[in-house]
Amino acid sequence: MLIPTVRRTWAPVGQTPIIRHRYNHARISVIGGLSVSPKRRRLGFYFRLHAKNISRDEVHDFLWYLLRHLRGHVIVIWDGASIHHRNGLDAICDQYPRLHLEKLPAYAPELNPVEYIWGYMKQRELANLCLHTIGEVGTFARNRLKSMQRRRQLITAFWQQAQLPI
Repeated sequence: MLIPTVRRTWAPVGQTPIIRHRYNHARISVIGGLSVSPKRRRLGFYFRLHAKNISRDEVHDFLWYLLRHLRGHVIVIWDGASIHHRNGLDAICDQYPRLHLEKLPAYAPELNPVEYIWGYMKQRELANLCLHTIGEVGTFARNRLKSMQRRRQLITAFWQQAQLPI
């Protein structure tokens, strides 16, 4: 959002840090996922940014995006968000037999390593960020997420924090 996530920061002694921003609720939505290659024990991170709230259509597009980039069978394990309900997703599973959908238990975000990525982005990368337009925020977020894709140790740490086996 254009409204920054305010976090603790540093300032010279006696000077209170001030964050100036426009009070605007414009937002960018992100859909993402981690891939695991058990043979090579390697993790990958994939994401897509959208200028609107993510709906079933964006979920379908993201699943197609994953199928283009990943070989072999793709098992998607996701949380119980309303956009992840099976209505309409059966058609994409029928169209792509190598795609399998599984659901995490209800109320278990600690099992979803992608939740740790979003938390890290909000609390570290985007904290105290004051930009003028939502386009600037999108460009900044995309660059930080691309940087995170190259930081294998960080992605591995998120996976391990969810206590999921590789």
